Amino acid sequence: MARLIVRALLLLGAALALAAPAAAERIKDLGQFEGLRQNQLTGYGVVVGLAGTGDDSLDYSTLGVKGAVSRFGLNLPAGINPSLKNAAAVMITAELPPFAKPGQRLDITVSAIGKAKSLRGGTLVLAPLLGADGQIYAMAQGNLVIGGLGVDAADGSKTIVNDPAAGRIEGGASVERAVDTGFASRPDLAFNLTDYDLTNAQRVADAINRGMGMSIARAVDGTSIRIAAPAGAEARVALMSRIENIEVTPAEAPARVIVNARTGTVVMNGAVRVGPAAVSHGKLTVKIDEEPQVSQPAPLSGGQTVVTPSSNIRVEERGSPMYLMPRGARLADIVESINHLGASPGDLVAILGALKQAGALKAELVIQ
Repeated sequence: MARLIVRALLLLGAALALAAPAAAERIKDLGQFEGLRQNQLTGYGVVVGLAGTGDDSLDYSTLGVKGAVSRFGLNLPAGINPSLKNAAAVMITAELPPFAKPGQRLDITVSAIGKAKSLRGGTLVLAPLLGADGQIYAMAQGNLVIGGLGVDAADGSKTIVNDPAAGRIEGGASVERAVDTGFASRPDLAFNLTDYDLTNAQRVADAINRGMGMSIARAVDGTSIRIAAPAGAEARVALMSRIENIEVTPAEAPARVIVNARTGTVVMNGAVRVGPAAVSHGKLTVKIDEEPQVSQPAPLSGGQTVVTPSSNIRVEERGSPMYLMPRGARLADIVESINHLGASPGDLVAILGALKQAGALKAELVIQ
């Protein structure tokens, strides 16, 4: 059944690769403008209101609670460390999108960093979120939504569904500072492709020039396209909006075969070619049967009963005819040839590796 499924998937991929023509895509789906990126924010906070599933008496949890209550004028006496079974120290993470303005809301993820078993029912106390430069860009607070569940029994057994020690707060952070993207002050705009490809870079530049009716774009390498832009943020936003929606036909992807040697999964794109090669596939099976014999001495002979080993070795070889792959064989030809040999997923990995070593496989072979 597994072999039939693999064959069906390979044939389906071949049909799709050969039947579907290259479709035009919007430039915005191929990359993004330089500077328009998300920024990671991180913070440390305290979650309170837990039902006895907190950190108990961990030092950093105690210090966090002391710092939180000190903001309201309550100072705990020195040397007193309260048991914090209803509180937990957590790390807070969020992503600040480009052009985010003060007052906008961000979704945050809250994760326990101590002994807390569950954050269900907890409330995050007001905590700052810092960027890579150490500056505060947002403030986080709110009630957690936990998707996991954990239950402990008196006999020590436990049941955990998903992870109750992590949760999310939708719109749990408020932006306090905007990040300057700098796109309005740069001498020109730069559009960076997601994947390196010289042909695609040139095609994007040509598509921009045709769409705008003037030569304003040039490919500087396999990733970046430089675009001459007018001064002023409003004029540049209008230009970028027009460029993002220009359609371009991407170049065919490089020939690549991805092989997962652990599971036997093989994925290849339609650009894979095979040079002239003869492939023979066969299996050698060695069977060893142990049939020990019992030697029983005659009565009153004074001998001893012994077990005599007896081995039966059989060697079976199931041959397979040699199959010739024609010059320039495409994906469908490769799949048909391998299926003709009756190869299993594991054998398929070995055949492709041998074709690559023989120089017949015209593709990059990636072994995972």
